[in-house]
Amino acid sequence: MESRLNLFANPVGSKFTRCLNSAGKVVVDSPLPAATQLLCMTRASQINGCAFCTDMHTKDAAHAGETSVRLNLLATWREATVFTEAERAALRLTEEGTRVADAAGGVSDEAWSNAAKHYDEDQLAALVALIAIINAYNRMNIIVRQPAGDYQSGTL
Repeated sequence: MESRLNLFANPVGSKFTRCLNSAGKVVVDSPLPAATQLLCMTRASQINGCAFCTDMHTKDAAHAGETSVRLNLLATWREATVFTEAERAALRLTEEGTRVADAAGGVSDEAWSNAAKHYDEDQLAALVALIAIINAYNRMNIIVRQPAGDYQSGTL
């Protein structure tokens, strides 16, 4: 399978991708725990059906020391006992922020207040930015049908 458009080779796509990467660096450098970042990016990518990002973030998470048990249970995190309460709050906010079209009210006050119990304002700002950025990446990759499976951790 080939992508419809090589966003890395196209001048406009490349420039936009570099801007998204710069925005993502703000999140990476934030006080939001790296494990939480990877879990949330993977979960949003699963929901959106973005194979490229799911491949990338699960491999990066494993490379960073995430367990296969947690990665395998991520899609069913509500029933799994392997996630902390803080991670569960972040995953819920990620899901509601990703599924805004499915919910007339958008992100619920309950999801927000639960996340605010576990994260300070800087971490919340980073989490909101992360959710926005990963959803943008997911949509780009889905639109161009970016193939998945060949990603090597640390190459992008």
